[in-house]
This record gives sequence, C-alpha cells and structure tokens, in this order.
Amino acid sequence: MFGERDKGKKGNGSKELVAPKEAAAVGKGATLIAANTRIVGDVHFADQLLVNGEIHGNVCAEPESDAGLTVSAKGSVSGEIRVPNVVINGRVAGDIHASKHVELAAEARVEGNVYYHLIEMVMGARVDGSLVYSPNGEKSPATAGTIGGREPPMGADRDGDTSVSMPGTTTEVGKSQA
Repeated sequence: MFGERDKGKKGNGSKELVAPKEAAAVGKGATLIAANTRIVGDVHFADQLLVNGEIHGNVCAEPESDAGLTVSAKGSVSGEIRVPNVVINGRVAGDIHASKHVELAAEARVEGNVYYHLIEMVMGARVDGSLVYSPNGEKSPATAGTIGGREPPMGADRDGDTSVSMPGTTTEVGKSQA
C-alpha cells in the first residue's frame, strides 16, 4: 500500500508508515485556497500557493525565492501578483510581476499587464493589457515609452510595435488580430 512498507523480516506483520519524499523535504509546503473560499486582503506566502477559490487583494512572495503561484481554471485573483513563478489558468484582474517564469494556460484570462522574464502562452490564453519583457528578472516595471525597460530601436514605430501589445488592447493566442 502507498505510504507503507514492511518493517523487519517477511512474516513479521508490522507496518511502518513512510512519508512521501515531497512532504519530507524540510521547508517545502503548499497552501490551497479551496473553491469555496474567498479571501479579502493581501496574501503573503512562501513555497507554493494553489488558488481554486478567490483572492481580493495582492498576492506576494519573496522575489529572490523559488516560490510559485498557480491559479486554477476555477480560481481568480483581483489584485497585483508579485511572485517569481506564476501559472495562470483562471482569471486575474491586475498586473502580474514574475521575476522568473510565467505560464498562461488555455483558460487564462488576464486583465492587466504581464511583466515577465520567461513566458509560455498556450493557444486560447487571453491578456487584456501589455506583455512586458524584464531582462534578468528585473524587479521594476518598464517605464512609459519603452519596450522591456529599453528604448525601441532607432526608426521603430513606437506606437505600432507588434512585439508588445498596447494598453487597452487584447492579445489572444491563436486568433487573428485583423
């Protein structure tokens, strides 16, 4: 049976419970916000946070950590997210700042800007805002009139640059922008 192993010789009959390796790691923990839960206020966490319910407030983790936030298809966050690793498959109304990695799954709906170092976007994901590249996981958001914190190349169309969507527009993977 899972989590049990025979103790001693065969025929002994006694069992010893064994913790799975993931749970045995010191300092690693996961927090679940269940589907029937609504949190009003800011959430600060370490390690992993899984949101199946609702958070009305900002979500923050230590920027130098390896913390991760997952918003499931049933989950939603209304507020700013500042977490190194982010996976979204639900709804977010607010900016996302991910110093390491962002994954936008097929059912992701983001109303706000996404500041990222590495990004994965699956067909069907939707962002109503800008995608802003932050080299080397810079913590500060890009300034107005720049692309990813840098001035556009000389001669580039600053208002129509297709590498970054403009505020107030919608970017949807797999859909024509025509």
